[in-house]
Amino acid sequence: MPLMHHYLVRPGKKVDLDKIDPNDVHLAAGGKAEAKKKSAAIQQRLSELQELLFAGHERKLLVVLQGMDTSGKDGTIRHVMAGFNPQSTRVASFGKPTPVELDHDYLWRVHRQVPAKGEVVVFNRSHYEDVLVVRVHNLVPKAVWRERYDQINVFEEVLAESGTVILKFFLHISKDEQRARLQARIEDPTKRWKFQHGDVEEREFWDEYQRAYEDVLSKTSTERAPWYVVPANQKWYRNYVVGSIVADALDRLHMKYPEPDLSGIVVK
Repeated sequence: MPLMHHYLVRPGKKVDLDKIDPNDVHLAAGGKAEAKKKSAAIQQRLSELQELLFAGHERKLLVVLQGMDTSGKDGTIRHVMAGFNPQSTRVASFGKPTPVELDHDYLWRVHRQVPAKGEVVVFNRSHYEDVLVVRVHNLVPKAVWRERYDQINVFEEVLAESGTVILKFFLHISKDEQRARLQARIEDPTKRWKFQHGDVEEREFWDEYQRAYEDVLSKTSTERAPWYVVPANQKWYRNYVVGSIVADALDRLHMKYPEPDLSGIVVK
């Protein structure tokens, strides 16, 4: 059974993150060394599949990465997407909205970043912040953010109808693992630049974020824009799972190189 089926949030399923082990590595039968070896092969496979996607200039790939601070969004991009050609790959990050962005609807800045034909775009955080941060910190009324689940589903359906393959990953870490990673940032001079005081402050809202994520996963995992809950305490396993799911999804497109019209062409 492909890895994607093990961690898929099936549409309509109620997610309970307390029952999902962030330390799970059971699909790596050969252990860490074997999984890292397979991940290297997956990178090569992804490189070939991306070239087919770019050459065909029909389909698009959107990868959404969400997770608590230190869950490994940057690391996933660095390790899993390393084989992608930067000519047709972009990473879009979504922080606090700018004044211009706030003058528009909350999806305006997101729609501007979605992939074009033949392109791969990775969202490091995403439109889901507008049902996560705004909910936890009461930035908008409940009546407002509660309507956004359906709005997001419609938005993603529009993208899917236009040929976009959408894969959404929640990188699931434990609170203890987050503490260890934050401490490592403080202690390691090469990682200290990543540390922000706000990361520690946000830990106070851990439970609220977990409940908010459960609603996101339960209400917005659809057939054409599925969520995957990826155990992410072990970075090597996280990379192995995400890479496998992305490669399998692209494989299922059965892409082929286009055949140009070469009639009458003579190279002299």
